[in-house]
Amino acid sequence: MTLSHPAARSDGARGRFERLAEAASNLTSSPAFSVFCVLLVAAFVAVHAAGLSTEWQILVGDTMTAITLLLLALLKNAERRAEHAIQRKLDAIAAALLEQNEGHEGEAHLALREAIRMEERL
Repeated sequence: MTLSHPAARSDGARGRFERLAEAASNLTSSPAFSVFCVLLVAAFVAVHAAGLSTEWQILVGDTMTAITLLLLALLKNAERRAEHAIQRKLDAIAAALLEQNEGHEGEAHLALREAIRMEERL
């Protein structure tokens, strides 16, 4: 296991974690997950308002904490992949513009074509 950027893979393929993070990101951006979160917060308030035992309060609080930590990890992963894709596109645009100003099209224009829609691969 390395601590490199999640989008900086030499083979360009998505790993299991990237596929899982993408699926989880799609799930957590759905209306059903938003309703689940609202219900969880309502349960948290209800448990405290009802004066239930400390075990119930801890259970609901720990559940909310675990979901928050998971969402933070997923958000950071998606953010890093998007950041990497944007930077690669900007680099490709800058190189293609430099080539165009020099009066010829070459490798930079090919790299620009490849960089377009890169976020689908990352």
